[in-house]
Formats: sequence, C-alpha cells, structure tokens
Amino acid sequence: MPIKIPRELPAFTVLSKENIFVMNIERAQTQDIRPLKIAILNLMPIKIQAENQLLRYLSNTPIQVEVTLLQTKTYTSQNTPIEHLEKFYNYFDEVRYQKFDGLIITGAPVETMDFEDVDYWNELEEIMEWSKTNVFSTLHICWGAQAALYYHYNIQKRPLISKMFGVFPHKVNNQNEDLTRGLDDIFYAPHSRHTTINKLDIENVKVLDILAESEEAGTFIIATKDKRQIFITGHLEYDRDTLKNEYLRDLNKGLEIDIPKNYFPQDDINSEPLVKWRGSANIVFGNWLNYCIYQNTPFIIENIK
Repeated sequence: MPIKIPRELPAFTVLSKENIFVMNIERAQTQDIRPLKIAILNLMPIKIQAENQLLRYLSNTPIQVEVTLLQTKTYTSQNTPIEHLEKFYNYFDEVRYQKFDGLIITGAPVETMDFEDVDYWNELEEIMEWSKTNVFSTLHICWGAQAALYYHYNIQKRPLISKMFGVFPHKVNNQNEDLTRGLDDIFYAPHSRHTTINKLDIENVKVLDILAESEEAGTFIIATKDKRQIFITGHLEYDRDTLKNEYLRDLNKGLEIDIPKNYFPQDDINSEPLVKWRGSANIVFGNWLNYCIYQNTPFIIENIK
C-alpha cells in the first residue's frame, strides 16, 4: 500500500528497505485520490520503534493512507529525541477540529497504575470522547484497549498473578466477522502485560462482541457491533525481537521475569525467536483499514459523526 509519510521520518527508510511501497508527501499530492486519514496517538516510550511497527502493518492494502502522529501535551516522552517529537508529532489541540477515518491508541507502560493516576489521563479522556464523533473507527491496543474499555464502558482491568508474557494461540469466534476474516482457526499473537480484562465484564455489555480469544491469554479482539471501536489486548504489531528486548531489559533491572512462552526455540534465549504472528497481523490491520473503514467511511470526511 502507498503509505503517505514524510521522507525524513525514520520509518520511511526502514520500510523502503523492506520493499514496502512508501510514498512521500510530494508524490501523493499529485494523485487524484482521497487517502484515508489515520491518526496514531503514540503512548509507547520508544516512539520511533512503535512508529515503524504500526506503519509496517498499515502498509498491506492498495489503499492510500495519510498518517498523523500525535503525542500528549501533559507528558513528554523521555526515550525519544525531542527533535523527533517536534518535527513529526502534533498535539491534540492542533487536530481537535479535524475528522479522521481511523485512530490508533497504542499501549503504554503504566498498566499497574490506576487509570486516574496516569499523568495524561484527563487528556486521554478528552481524546477518547472526541474520537466518538471525529473518528470513524478507533483501534485501541493493549493498555490503550484497557483504558478505552474503562472509559467507555466502565470495565475495570484486573491484576494477574504473574505477567502474561509470550506468544499464545488464539481462536476466532466467528469466521464471518469482517475484522477477523481470513485468520486461521488457530492463530498466534504476542502478549506482554500484568493485567487483564474479565470475559464476563465484556459479555455484560451488549454492544460488545468478543471476536477472538485465547484459552491462556484470555479475550483478545473485542469490538462494538458497528466496528467503530476495536480493542486488541495484545501486540500483533510487535517485531521479532520486541519480547526478547523486554525480557533482557527486565533481567538487567533485576526484576523477576519468566522466559516469554512459545517464543524462543526450546526456550533457548540465545536462539533467534520464531515469528508466528506476522500473517495474522497483516490480516487484522488490513481488514481494519478495508472493511471497518474504507468500505464504510464517508467519502466526504467532514460527514463523519
């Protein structure tokens, strides 16, 4: 897919080397096509890594996409160069009067905190409320999914006895759902979290459907019936080494951490991890762009409501 991003963004070089069709803004402006406008509220600490991961999976359909990167004003990342943030990111105030076909709200390393204790919680509440009228479909990932389920439906996250950490098998509950169309009967996805969402809490909200789940990792893909809100409790966007780097980081901090399950061959941390989720990630992100947005979003973007 021709994804429209600035040539200077690090992801442009990374994805071009992977033979992904990346279009610079100058070329895109010569095409008589209305691209999908997708905003990414990037709450991850290493923002450049998260950009590369998400843009890779937004690059798997023939639809042209224009990406706007957002950061919070109430908290500034300490792990991303300020020059990068100033050059490529917007604050919510700069886009609050715009409409977007899609919005992605990422995870964040704050899941053991109460939602209201997070520095940018009030700002995030404002963005999630705004998304109900200014975005056609919002995709929430990991902590972003937990935060949105809490804000929109008062579903509280629950602590786990031990970290859900590794790559787990999942099943599709309904093969005819647009978002999960094409997934294998059993597919894999990474998880990395200390909290979870109770299945019964979701089932008690009539507008929500559980589209995919795992016997060990729990509910995975949840969506409103109209697909205007989607919640993914894991990390389909992760790279091959992401879980490995998280594991080594925690070891170096002296934290108690188990080897990620179903990840290293024979649990040998010196072996290259096996990627079991790339195909599923391409399908889910592609389905979101195509079926949940492109086929249904108004052609005149100002008509989103």
